[in-house]
Amino acid sequence: MRIVIAPDSFKESLPAAAVAHAIADGVRIVLPGAVLDELPLADGGEGTADALIAASGGRFVTSEVTGPRGERLRASYGVLGAGRAAVVEMASASGLALVPPPARNPLATTSYGTGELIRAALDAGLESIVIAIGGSATIDGGAGLVQALGAVFRRADGSVITEPMTGALLTEVAGVDVTDLHPRVRRAGLRVACDVDNPLLGAQGAAAVFGPQKGATAAQVLQLDAALAHFYDIVETSLGCAVRARPGAGAAGGAGAALLAFLGATLQPGATLVMDALDLETRLRGATLVITGEGRLDAQTLHGKAPSGVALTARALGIPVVAIGGAIAADAESALAARFDAIEACVTHPLSLGEALHDAPAALRRAGARVARWLQLASRLRD
Repeated sequence: MRIVIAPDSFKESLPAAAVAHAIADGVRIVLPGAVLDELPLADGGEGTADALIAASGGRFVTSEVTGPRGERLRASYGVLGAGRAAVVEMASASGLALVPPPARNPLATTSYGTGELIRAALDAGLESIVIAIGGSATIDGGAGLVQALGAVFRRADGSVITEPMTGALLTEVAGVDVTDLHPRVRRAGLRVACDVDNPLLGAQGAAAVFGPQKGATAAQVLQLDAALAHFYDIVETSLGCAVRARPGAGAAGGAGAALLAFLGATLQPGATLVMDALDLETRLRGATLVITGEGRLDAQTLHGKAPSGVALTARALGIPVVAIGGAIAADAESALAARFDAIEACVTHPLSLGEALHDAPAALRRAGARVARWLQLASRLRD
């Protein structure tokens, strides 16, 4: 019996590799003779760089950058195996996990550090860059990112905004100047690993959908949506483009829109990019079962997330798939059941979010063991 364990990370709890290992430990308790193939995945958020570096035999390069609250910190970009391409993970420099929950406020956070990482990769001579933009702490419309690459923003009085751009500063922008953009950035063939397809504005936009999880109050969501609209009125007029309705423009607090408008980047589903790099279809062939999962299984899981991609690939090969989640949204169970052969929650008794995050490795082991017992039961029923 061969089981492929191919989960995404459990956000703010465990990276994908640790999730896969914990599930495997649980399966092994019940089925010690099973062949277990651990295949950590990502969908454009945290862990994307790890997955691509592991797949290519690459390495990480560390640089000092500006963190999401303006602090200095050390972050890394990856150099893929051949030494010609880089992968930059937004979560490394501008990630939500870098901001303690009580301090989260997307009006005050910046994506500037991600731009600094991209600049460092360009200055190192890397010819192409994959940018994984999931997991950000920001709703600055990507203004900080492109500012670090040379874009200049001016107020109505002509003065230059010199501090790193934040969500709150978007309303102060009256003019955009891209004369001094990094000379190599548009020639670098930027590919953006994007884990959502939301537009920039409105009920499905960056502020409304992702603002609350980044610390925004209901009033701040409205403020940020208006700020993004103001900023992109100016950007689209200045640059002669229309990006706000493009799928993925709302990703990473509007960084998707900035990468499209300022840098000419190509957005593609992050899960697809990673699965192609890992040759997922080949890895799944011949498996008895595939186990995937992520921190929360909900309606978003079915829209470009790694577990959904795993399920579609496995289904095409006739392999059953189980999805394990830290939690399962009650209003999405029917939709999830149509994509996965079975779903399983890690949490089996009442506990706080903090306790759930702390208990994640043990909970995943228990969930893996439960799935293994299902397999035992299925074998007995066949017999």
